[in-house]
Amino acid sequence: MPRHIAVIDIGKTNAKVVLIDAASEALLGSLSQPNNVRRDAPYPHADVEGLWDFILSSLSELHREHGIDGISITTHGATAALMAGNRLALPVLDYEYDGPDSSDEAYDRARPLFAETLSPRLPNGLNLGAQIFWQSRAFPEDFAKVTAILTYPQYWAWRLTGILASEVTSLGCHTDLWAPDKGDFSSMVDAQGWRAFFPPIKPAASVLGPILNNLADYTGLPAGTPVTCGIHDSNASLVPHLGRQEAPFTILSTGTWAIAMTVGGDTAKLDQARDSLANVDAFGRPVPTARFMGGREFDTIVREIVPPSEADIAAVIERDVQALPTFAPGVGPFANGRGRWTVAPEDLTDEERTAAASLYLALVARECLDLCGLGKSITIEGPLARNALFGAALATLAGRPVHASGDGTGTSLGASLLFGGKAAHEQHDSPMAPLAHPGFAEYARRWRERAKA
Repeated sequence: MPRHIAVIDIGKTNAKVVLIDAASEALLGSLSQPNNVRRDAPYPHADVEGLWDFILSSLSELHREHGIDGISITTHGATAALMAGNRLALPVLDYEYDGPDSSDEAYDRARPLFAETLSPRLPNGLNLGAQIFWQSRAFPEDFAKVTAILTYPQYWAWRLTGILASEVTSLGCHTDLWAPDKGDFSSMVDAQGWRAFFPPIKPAASVLGPILNNLADYTGLPAGTPVTCGIHDSNASLVPHLGRQEAPFTILSTGTWAIAMTVGGDTAKLDQARDSLANVDAFGRPVPTARFMGGREFDTIVREIVPPSEADIAAVIERDVQALPTFAPGVGPFANGRGRWTVAPEDLTDEERTAAASLYLALVARECLDLCGLGKSITIEGPLARNALFGAALATLAGRPVHASGDGTGTSLGASLLFGGKAAHEQHDSPMAPLAHPGFAEYARRWRERAKA
């Protein structure tokens, strides 16, 4: 069991490399940079070389300062690298690009039914299968050179180790490529002739191999430093809780996305028209999931984050100041809505906007819980764990205990545990008191009526 574990954490908005002490769960160091999208031809794509330089320099710096004994990897989903031998056949496509929509009609005929994949039809490239389908037709000569398809964590694992692998949490996150109940690739993968492109499946919680010797020399890390296979970021948030809480329980992983996952929940209430689906956990089990772009919407609504006072919160509720969904069109439980306000937002103070945005996110999160199932408890991971009003409002709306995770990054601890450590994670969680304002129940009722109108 490595003591000092470096976690490469590539989110949609930011990329980080953090160092965790496995014994104490202490964060020893953290480096980050924006995860910029390149806009040059042939389509918007990940700046993988810029990220690679950042990863190597961060590993070098953290090793010089503290020492690194192991490396783990977690990334956002809906992303894959099409390999032609030891290089990319095509750039790593940005899933927010709408190019795959041009193949909509043909892809809708090719994709499997929701009953098989528990993966809803999503816009742009949010279905990884739609990306690959579009790339194969828009760039047939380049696609003809493809020798392997690597989901994103496993692409970085390959760059570090030279070993090709597939892994189920990334294959099973709304890709159309995986059939969770079968634990195998979907019928579309075989129909399109893609199965041979996917390397052997390895567990997320396994050591894929040691770091390449030339990278050890470049970074100063010891030769033989182990690297895990890697995991989808939302699923990394689940790892500390698996087997440690009484099911069903809900984990709300937050960042650019707010993703509610109910372990031990029922997939029967999933609604493919409302952005709910089944993720696949590190053990290959379906996990009912509902999500929306909470971080992206919060950044859109709020000019400057200023914590509201009790008076600010009361003013927002009593004056019926509401943000209505959605400020990230095409995703979430109100995917067809258009973000709007009940008052002129420019007339609000920054404190009032922050309060209204926090209540808005709690109300949308509560809608998500109707889709993925309401656990006996709710644990908030990531940035929203630090938003006291969000947690208080959600506790009132859900009528369940809500805890703020002690892991501030939301994913790094779970990724570090892929080496087999035992988390004392729940000991660090803090209970969040429910919002007690007497007018909040009526405020929420009016919001639901307006949101569904």
